[in-house]
Amino acid sequence: MAKSAKTTMKCGEVRASTRPAKKIMKLYCVDGKKKLVHAGAKGYGNNYSPAARRSFKARHHCSTARPGTPRHLACTQLWRAGGRATPRPAKRRGGGKGS
Repeated sequence: MAKSAKTTMKCGEVRASTRPAKKIMKLYCVDGKKKLVHAGAKGYGNNYSPAARRSFKARHHCSTARPGTPRHLACTQLWRAGGRATPRPAKRRGGGKGS
């Protein structure tokens, strides 16, 4: 039987998610307990422009996200300034300027 990601990952490590519809996962370790958190929907872009980053952070209230939650993981890993960008899919258009 294959080992689970929770047993093979180090605390604080971020990897590609083992869930089919998610982008990343991170193992949080607090008080001897391990918590595996998945974030980011596949099929959507992330961090593709400064305007998109501002909109995401405002819409998801990133300033109040608690560590150990999928919201915090998305805010700190997928949408951080200078982080890895995934282009916005052509079929998914936002309602902003120029759409």
